[in-house]
Amino acid sequence: MSLMEDHPLRYDLSNELHARPFPSLQAPSRAVFLAIKQAGSAEERDRAADRAHLIALLDRYGLDHPKPGATHYTGQLGRHTLKWEQHTEFITYTVFLAGLSDRAFDPADFEVFPEDWLAAAPGVRLTSAIVRVEPRPDDAVISDRIGAWFVPESVAVSRVVDEGAVVAGDFRIDEAGHMRFAVFASANTGQRRIGRIVQRLCEIETYKTMSMLGLARVRAMGRRLNEIDISLTGLMEDMAHENRGADATLHKLLSVAAELETMIAQSSFRFGATKAYEAIVNQRIDVLREMRFTGRQTIAEFMMRRYDPAMRTVASSEQRLRAMSERAIRAGDLLRTRVDVERSAQNQALLESMDRRADLQLRLQKTVEGLSVVAISYYAVSLAGYLLYPVAAGMGVSKNMLTAIVTLPVVVIVWLMIHRIRNKME
Repeated sequence: MSLMEDHPLRYDLSNELHARPFPSLQAPSRAVFLAIKQAGSAEERDRAADRAHLIALLDRYGLDHPKPGATHYTGQLGRHTLKWEQHTEFITYTVFLAGLSDRAFDPADFEVFPEDWLAAAPGVRLTSAIVRVEPRPDDAVISDRIGAWFVPESVAVSRVVDEGAVVAGDFRIDEAGHMRFAVFASANTGQRRIGRIVQRLCEIETYKTMSMLGLARVRAMGRRLNEIDISLTGLMEDMAHENRGADATLHKLLSVAAELETMIAQSSFRFGATKAYEAIVNQRIDVLREMRFTGRQTIAEFMMRRYDPAMRTVASSEQRLRAMSERAIRAGDLLRTRVDVERSAQNQALLESMDRRADLQLRLQKTVEGLSVVAISYYAVSLAGYLLYPVAAGMGVSKNMLTAIVTLPVVVIVWLMIHRIRNKME
């Protein structure tokens, strides 16, 4: 059997499904997580700068560089394990540390990232977190530690992945500038499952923060949207008054429509990304398979109360923006129709005026022609009289009689000549 030629991307596409394996963690351990994003249009950033920043960290520990074009990297960072991932808008660094520090969620754990290296990052901190993984104690001990570590009114706690662990977090930034998550792993929970739980928590925090950028965009454009809405309503009211200038109103409507289309173009990527990130957050929560722990709210319930309203605000603002754009377009179409009707009426009146002028001109022309026949006939009769006088005198015809005889034939001949000339001109 002859071998078929493979598609040039066959292996790349297949390997992409296995490109980001879950880490393997044991309890006790810790994870420090950092997500970096450019403040501006991060999707258009220079991705080579992301790679250069990673290499600068690897060189400090004498580690091998990632392959060219790689979007993920895993390696030993001294005694710790480093996991680096490059995404559409951001990059993430996760360092896994063995054992537990004496102080829970000790900011010193972040010293694994050198200060000067952090200062040279190609972007700003999107979020950072410390995850504490320890063996699961009794529920009463877990409740005491949660009460000591997290803000009571914000904390979300649940049993996840079929009682594989208890996770907790309050989604608040602590005094050191980091989020805090605790994972109490059951004794029979494997290292890969613990790694998946930790990674899911980091992903929920990261994608939650990324999707909230859509809310920031909505708030930034909210005041202008209200102003445009009021202006658009006023312009549509002006359309109801026939005495208002339709051309001026149409010009304002087109200006409003253009501004709305510009706002849609500038925010379409952020709105689309917000929808995608929201879907990822909900999917990551679903795969945790949460169950309630001692009557406390779960992560899903926390998101339903705090996160979902923000996402609904973004979705409704996007719908409002598009609805306003459609209103402006419809109003512009209606006003253009009104302007076209008014101009058609003006053109009709102009044509009628031109018809009347043409009719008057035709009448004047006929009058002039009649006068021309009389004038030409008068001179023609006089000339004919001078020519025929000698003949008429020899025949005994008087001058007056001769004039009377030639007048009618001359008039007829002149009229026929002028009529023929007019027909040729037409």
